[in-house]
Amino acid sequence: MAQHIAEGAAAPLAARCRITAVCAPTAGLRQRKKQRTRDELVGAAHELFLRQGYGRTTVDEIAAAVDVSQRTFFRYFANKEEVALAVLSDAEDHFIRCLRDRPAEEYPLQALRSAISEAWRSLHATDRGPASVTAALELIQLIESTPVLLAAHLRRTAAQERQVTAIIAEREGVDPAVDLRPRLLAAVFGAVVRTAHEAWGTAEPSTADAGPDSMITVIDRHLDQLGPAITGDWQAATR
Repeated sequence: MAQHIAEGAAAPLAARCRITAVCAPTAGLRQRKKQRTRDELVGAAHELFLRQGYGRTTVDEIAAAVDVSQRTFFRYFANKEEVALAVLSDAEDHFIRCLRDRPAEEYPLQALRSAISEAWRSLHATDRGPASVTAALELIQLIESTPVLLAAHLRRTAAQERQVTAIIAEREGVDPAVDLRPRLLAAVFGAVVRTAHEAWGTAEPSTADAGPDSMITVIDRHLDQLGPAITGDWQAATR
């Protein structure tokens, strides 16, 4: 796995970390420049964190790596924690947009399943390519080994589950304060995806190198086991 990370680090910084909104309309020159600066800050922070650790990296170092001032850094990010989580945060925001756009006739779990696949595939289809998958994998490992980032990521995950709950409730025309299904489904789906991410992150480098298809396959395999895990007879095969 260390070898895989080292090989991924050879890719250009911004190219590896630009997991941003792919559904946004074409931006003007000013907006594109701002996006490029943001991408470069994220990429520089990502590489510094991997090379010398999150705790030992300063905002000044991140800004200097992109040749901008500390003041410019704070125009884009509130703190070091926010820039560290930007890769996954952008990907998660894109998933929410994909979920909102799923056809109304899909059942809730199918909408969630399709949205997560669509999010991974559409991100891969941009000029960011499979390098975005590498960045996501590296960040998942960094989060798991950094308590302050893990705590922040869990807070964001809880907020995302509330968003998913609201979207599913609206799609199905139910009140989540009365009907428990949207909240339960959001929590269970989030847990399955997190478990899949952990499995994917500990896979052999060749598996992770396969790009988003490998991630989608792992998520699908975990979701396929959701029904049997909840309602199945676990001992049936042994009797």
